[in-house]
Amino acid sequence: MAKYTAADCRLCRREKQKLFLKGDRCYSQKCAITRRAKIPGVQWAGRKKVTEYGLQLREKQKAKRIYGLMEKQFHRYYKEAERIKGVTGTNMLIMLEERLDNVVYRMGIGSSRSQSRQLVNHGHIAVNGKTVTIPSYSVKAGDVIAVKETKVDKAYFKELKTLKKPANLPKWLDFDSATLSGKILAKPQREDVDLTIAEHMIVELYSK
Repeated sequence: MAKYTAADCRLCRREKQKLFLKGDRCYSQKCAITRRAKIPGVQWAGRKKVTEYGLQLREKQKAKRIYGLMEKQFHRYYKEAERIKGVTGTNMLIMLEERLDNVVYRMGIGSSRSQSRQLVNHGHIAVNGKTVTIPSYSVKAGDVIAVKETKVDKAYFKELKTLKKPANLPKWLDFDSATLSGKILAKPQREDVDLTIAEHMIVELYSK
């Protein structure tokens, strides 16, 4: 499967805003947006005019990069969101929020979505007591997400136990740092997605 392997900070600079792809680094003075906010690449020097298509493309690229997806996988979410009842853009964002790697990140188990994806891939996370190694696994209300009992003695998770519950934990999630487990309280809603994404522009782009 295709995978982005270049510097994550270039993605933030290209979108001209923090996408929080590097965990704690994004909150420090080492953040690329803080140090060098200029769009990477000499080809962008002097360009000012942005077309409607360009704005729509940027929204799509931003959403893809926030959730760490490549084009083919991201487009599948759009097609599925279009198929089910409701507002397509809202459906798509909710489906992305329900990804297991995103839930692990939202609970604070991983400091970034990429680290959370790695934790899932390496078999550190269990859903309802069963190991799940698929980052795109879609969680449901009532699911219990936890660090596997055989992994809790690792140094990373021992340190995690000493931390408080994430201050920005969404209301549709619950997490107990002492037990390294959490629960999906409800299905996420659009107002629970604290991201500056104009999803209607993504829909407009794909529907052309």
